[in-house]
Amino acid sequence: MAIEWSNSLSTGLLWQDTQHKELFRRINNLLEAMNVGRGKEEVMKLFQFLDDYFVVHFEAEEQAMGKFNYPQMVSHLAEHTRFIEDISKLSAECGKNMTTGLVIKVQRQVVDWLINHIGGIDKELGKFLASAESERKGKG
Repeated sequence: MAIEWSNSLSTGLLWQDTQHKELFRRINNLLEAMNVGRGKEEVMKLFQFLDDYFVVHFEAEEQAMGKFNYPQMVSHLAEHTRFIEDISKLSAECGKNMTTGLVIKVQRQVVDWLINHIGGIDKELGKFLASAESERKGKG
């Protein structure tokens, strides 16, 4: 069963929402692969994608937070670090002994991230950044 992007997850920032939607697409690829018994192959593609995603997406968020002195920056970055560490551990586990149970664990962890992090913490960040950008344009 696919997970659907909804406006309730939108942060209001085009760059951030575009990157989040791509993450949703990749998770849906994993879910589809799992439904036809190819989850083990697709999870490795997801790990490769996440390696790049962490660099590009998290760096973009970090720069935006720094630029506007986001008051929750430290806790937000700690969430990123925790997610990277969790995915790194799962990737290492899968590299040693890929099992269907591990594929399901990866899928659940990333879906949980999508719902809780994007739907909560990133929405707060998006609201803050949109307001800060709007305020800056008003002064400029």
